[in-house]
Amino acid sequence: MHEHSLIANLLSRIDAVAREHSATRVVGVSVWIGALAHISASHFREHFEDGSRGSLAQGARLDIEVSDDPEHPQAQDILLRSVEVG
Repeated sequence: MHEHSLIANLLSRIDAVAREHSATRVVGVSVWIGALAHISASHFREHFEDGSRGSLAQGARLDIEVSDDPEHPQAQDILLRSVEVG
């Protein structure tokens, strides 16, 4: 359930960026996963692919950077770094 709401929120933000640029699709998405975010890159990718079906982000390249620094001020967060639109 946590992952579902997390991905839904992220996709909403990605959709907003795409619409701001009058994009017809999202080509790439870059995210940063904090060391204490409690989700692996592979698990995140799986949820992203499932959640993005039927959205502007379906089929977008997903670049994931995972931090190993538990002392980072945003170690519990997942940050949307960039959205590439087409």
